[in-house]
Amino acid sequence: MFSALSLLTFVTLALNIAAKPVIIDRSPVLSIPLTKIHNITSGHNLVASGLARAQSFKDRAKAHDLAEIRKRQSVPVANEVVSYIASVGVGASDTQYQLIVDTGSSNTWVGATTKYVPSSTSTNTGDRVSVSYGSGEFSGTEYIDEVTLSSSLVIKSQSIGVASSSEGFEGTDGIIGIGPDDLTEDTVSGVSTVPTVTDNLFSQGTIAEKVVAISFEPTTTDEVTNGELFFGGTDSSKFTGDITYTSRTGDYWGITQTVTYGSTTIQSSLSGIVDTGTTLLYLEENGFDKYIKATGGVLDDETGLYKITTAQYNALENLVFTIGGTEFSLTPNAQIWPRSLNTDIGGSASSIYLVVANLGGEEAGFDFIDGYAFLERFYSVFDTTNNRVGFATTSFTTATTN
Repeated sequence: MFSALSLLTFVTLALNIAAKPVIIDRSPVLSIPLTKIHNITSGHNLVASGLARAQSFKDRAKAHDLAEIRKRQSVPVANEVVSYIASVGVGASDTQYQLIVDTGSSNTWVGATTKYVPSSTSTNTGDRVSVSYGSGEFSGTEYIDEVTLSSSLVIKSQSIGVASSSEGFEGTDGIIGIGPDDLTEDTVSGVSTVPTVTDNLFSQGTIAEKVVAISFEPTTTDEVTNGELFFGGTDSSKFTGDITYTSRTGDYWGITQTVTYGSTTIQSSLSGIVDTGTTLLYLEENGFDKYIKATGGVLDDETGLYKITTAQYNALENLVFTIGGTEFSLTPNAQIWPRSLNTDIGGSASSIYLVVANLGGEEAGFDFIDGYAFLERFYSVFDTTNNRVGFATTSFTTATTN
């Protein structure tokens, strides 16, 4: 016979066990390597590509009607960028696709070069899907399929676009979109939004948080694997010091920042976006003019970039971005195009070109784009769970590679 105390203890333990929630086993953090590629024929096209992409951001913020957006983007522009590529498997056959990592969009799609191969895991929803990026676009059909980022990062039932037509993605197969999920709004017929790869990795128990962190490294060569896309957290081996977080603004991965050059305030507490799909660093016209006046840059007709002399380069000061109360400095070397790649943009091998470009007039929420030229110097964190963006310095922040 149980004593009254023993019986009470047994009942209490049974109730505690029954009351415990079901725990999903989430791997802490997982990553995939990224390879840097260039798709550039001239500096003029490089600048124009970034401006066309910027215009697409502005248009989408103003109008969610995709037909209206396409009307505004009728001028063809070559998609000439420095991109980071992830090798992604799709389907039971694990066909590998080379996809651009893009924080400025959220749909994942394939078929621009390597054609989609349906398999036993593929389901054709019959819904149309299309996305315009300003410097490129695609349209096709939505499929639900298995997506393999790595052996530990396998996504079941991921919505993907299968391109029947695409423009501006020569040499790549499509995009893996890691922007906020509301950027998928109205991209697939019949549904409001679709879950991103990050959403599904979280909902399927693979990662503990809806966080993606990106590590880039400045380099002067092409086709080099030197980046990392990290899901579920951050990789402390890729950054130095602490991560500074700031609240996300707008529909994209938007932030507010102040920019100074020496004693000159270039921009004061303006809002813009952080975008891996943009190569250069764009500032609204007023701030850009201040920067060019301070540096002495002169427009180069051959490249479309602004050029400085060796003496002016030696006199360059840090371009300082204050984000979330922390200063992040672009050193003089970080403000110039890699000189070993000058001829790739139609420039002179001995010239010095600035990577800061003119975004045009002020427009609420789009007063700058912190593109690859900025992101290659800092560790970046895109945190959906807490609706914030983070930055930290790295061992390459002050590197003199350019």
